[in-house]
Amino acid sequence: MKTRFVLFALVLAATLAVSSCGNVLDESTVHSTLTAHQRDSVLAKSALPGAGVVDRALKESDRSAVRSASFNAQIDSLSR
Repeated sequence: MKTRFVLFALVLAATLAVSSCGNVLDESTVHSTLTAHQRDSVLAKSALPGAGVVDRALKESDRSAVRSASFNAQIDSLSR
């Protein structure tokens, strides 16, 4: 149980670290055709050190988005 908590804490920390980086590009820089999520996904699949952490953070972020959308749908259905 403790290792599960530690793993969750690490994934959460990685998610926060990745999300805090944000998009540091301004309008004067060349725009990429890839979204930030797509760039992070390419990085996650690379052989660079720490790529696995990025992959787990992206998966956790996606799971959170799905849960949030589900929760919002449930809330919206209550107001009718």
